[in-house]
Amino acid sequence: MNIEHILVRYGEIALKGKNRNEFERALKGNINSVLRKIGSSRAKRTFGRLIVELNGDDPNVVISRLKDIFGIISLSVAVKTSHDVHDIQKVALQLMKEETAAKTFKVSARRSFKKTELDSQALNYEVGSYVLRNTDDITVDVHNPDVEISVEVREHGTYISAGKVQGRGGLPVGTSGKVMLMLSGGIDSPVAGYLAMKRGSIVEAVHFHSPPFTNERAKQKVIDLAKQLSLYGGAVRLHVVPFTEIQQEIHRQIPSYYAMTITRRMMLRITEKIAAEQGALALVNGESLGQVASQTLESLRAIEQAAEIPILRPLITMDKIEVMDIAKQIGTYETSILPYEDCCTIFLPEQSKTKPKLEKALQFETSLDIDAMVDKAVNNREPSLISSDSPIDNNFTELL
Repeated sequence: MNIEHILVRYGEIALKGKNRNEFERALKGNINSVLRKIGSSRAKRTFGRLIVELNGDDPNVVISRLKDIFGIISLSVAVKTSHDVHDIQKVALQLMKEETAAKTFKVSARRSFKKTELDSQALNYEVGSYVLRNTDDITVDVHNPDVEISVEVREHGTYISAGKVQGRGGLPVGTSGKVMLMLSGGIDSPVAGYLAMKRGSIVEAVHFHSPPFTNERAKQKVIDLAKQLSLYGGAVRLHVVPFTEIQQEIHRQIPSYYAMTITRRMMLRITEKIAAEQGALALVNGESLGQVASQTLESLRAIEQAAEIPILRPLITMDKIEVMDIAKQIGTYETSILPYEDCCTIFLPEQSKTKPKLEKALQFETSLDIDAMVDKAVNNREPSLISSDSPIDNNFTELL
């Protein structure tokens, strides 16, 4: 059967009320950014749905690329026919016969175009009974069918599909502004970036590099992680910040048990300044409550005071197993566990204060020329645009 369309379904976007059009336009723009890399297929908006016209492109290739776009909950290849019930029945039967392993099915009809002879319930009956009469050893199961035949009646035709490919859900990238991710080489921060993208954020990243204590392989590891994230949210602008001098100065001037607290505060200041230059509205990191010494409530309070803009922590309530599961799912885990140390582990003191006091941190920082250190680090950073055949262009929200 000639497949010429793909139905794109979304869930949360449908609840956006007056802002729904904005979210639909953003999703359409992100989808079309993918489609331009594949061929001539394009998405168009209809009421409550996006429909991709394949224009000769391979539907399997298109679906494999679209399923990772945030905002999509499912996709189905579909055949377009008329509103005539006999045409609908014939297409539904043909699709069902192609599902050779299926033993049960159900029909789910939906009419956004009401000027048809049969309502949804009548369509369910007419199509379902026709399929039953013309097949052998197949029964109806409305609760857990092997195949669900979807019949969507729209103004310009009826779209019929069998089965769905699950998407990643969430919100279209670009609908929640830009954030600055503190990207280390570990397991947690790439997952935090992925989850920020899932909530519609454009993600740029900052990585702190401390040569010669951290080598080029550690830097490449972070670039590879950014490439993997680009598969879900488009090209990632990565800012590599030279951090050796700052860590050495903290090592000389700050008591070792407060070194991690002051180091993290300096990282926040630098990331916040880059965020301001790039138009990011919040910082994102991979902190999880209680996981390490710098992630107790007392530490979080003493550290986050150094930044004025919001700090988002998508992993704050997750345990390590949950984070690792997501990392494996999104393809960052194997890169994250490569044994190349980042700047935090190189200068990690034997003992860190688990309940640091903000007043003490502020007192110790008086020995540092903070503004000059931050300015130098920001001015000497190396920005680059990281992409690995990104499905979404860096211009994430072209409102077509």
